[in-house]
Amino acid sequence: MGRPRLDQRDPNEQLVQWQAQAGMSNAALARAVTKQAKAQGHSGIHPDESSVRRWRNGEVPRHPVPQLIADAISERAGISLSPTDLGLPDCSPAPQGTGLPWQPGTSVQALLHLTRSEVMRTHTRNSDSAAHVHKGSALLDPLHRWATATSSPMTAPVGRTGGQIGAADVEGIRAVTAMYRDVDNRHGGALSRKAVVAQLNDAVSLLNTCTYTEATGRELLSAVADLGSVAGWMSFDAGHHSSAQELFITSLHAATEAGDKALGAHILQCMARQMSHLERYEDALALVDLAQYGARRRLSPATASMLASLEARFQAILGNLTDSEAAAGRAEDAFTGIVPGNEPTHMTFFDTAELSATIGVAHQISARHSQGTDRTRRAEAGVRLIQQALEARPQHRVRSKAFDHLALARTHLTVGELEGAHQETIHALELFGTINSRRVGDRLTELHDEALPYATSAPAIDLRERIAHAVM
Repeated sequence: MGRPRLDQRDPNEQLVQWQAQAGMSNAALARAVTKQAKAQGHSGIHPDESSVRRWRNGEVPRHPVPQLIADAISERAGISLSPTDLGLPDCSPAPQGTGLPWQPGTSVQALLHLTRSEVMRTHTRNSDSAAHVHKGSALLDPLHRWATATSSPMTAPVGRTGGQIGAADVEGIRAVTAMYRDVDNRHGGALSRKAVVAQLNDAVSLLNTCTYTEATGRELLSAVADLGSVAGWMSFDAGHHSSAQELFITSLHAATEAGDKALGAHILQCMARQMSHLERYEDALALVDLAQYGARRRLSPATASMLASLEARFQAILGNLTDSEAAAGRAEDAFTGIVPGNEPTHMTFFDTAELSATIGVAHQISARHSQGTDRTRRAEAGVRLIQQALEARPQHRVRSKAFDHLALARTHLTVGELEGAHQETIHALELFGTINSRRVGDRLTELHDEALPYATSAPAIDLRERIAHAVM
């Protein structure tokens, strides 16, 4: 009645967790599958407790049993599940990945699939999740169609029983999104990641089951896409890179279906930051270019400034120092056009501090590519801008402050100012102790490695020991 899984029958944790969620014993699940088989006209399917134990241990039952299992657990759990959600093969799995079709209606079903899977995923064996993200042409080629993709009709089908959705419901989702953004800034993404994914699942369910007008439906889908971007960002911060990328891509589709190109550009810059973190710098720059081009008629001054500042940073990493300086100039020029209150809510994070920090880091990186007085000049500019960022940061932007201190430490290290690097590292570690962010931990590890050439110096020795104790 089944065959071994190709991965040598590792336990099917998704099935185990959903079975527990539904409150079904092995015997109960076996009886329910038998009942489903009889109701659907499948003869000869009579699993018992030992059959369920084998499924839990990784055996893959033959068609149509995976769908029967999904139907049985769905009925008990009160939620529509696919075999894929249960770690089983599905002849027609939900669309996923960077190649999700740019067609109306795809994002809602894909988001439902992603959020159901994410709520139950333990990630205990996903330490290599970064290896599974899409990169290069596999990522970028399908996304190029975003620039010309258009919105779709948003009138809900007749006959839905979930009630009528109005503007107040949309505002409720936006308020929840703002709350989770604040939690992420204060504490990092790891603590609340599953909570925001569960909230996203509830919000997407409204799109799938309720009725609404064309205008409300479009606003609702845009709000869901923004919430999805926060879920992706928290997953990225927690180090769950493949999950983060799936959430970003599907949220990008939802924003596109809603006709919100500005939000799409924001999601693309989130993806660019993730690619940069994974040292895929050319991919990061390409994503920024795509955001600038695809939303060129919808870019607010803050969004234009943010994208140009990121371009400056990525150009510096790639050693294109002249292009980096030109992009930094465009970022500063665009920033002067910001009118308070006129920016979309997802851009509230991009303030004077964020601009100064991003361009300051670009100078710091450029200094590492330079020599002599040019290196000193760039490093001094970086220190000045990052210090300005620290002074302007709101108190609740704890993780950003940690990144600022780390950027200062790395800038001091670039020009051999070990005492300054040591002091800023202490500040960064103090903040790191109050948040849960894998990204900050990764940056500390990079600083630890960069200090190796100075390992005979007392400040560098202590710096490396403190980081090793906190992170490694």
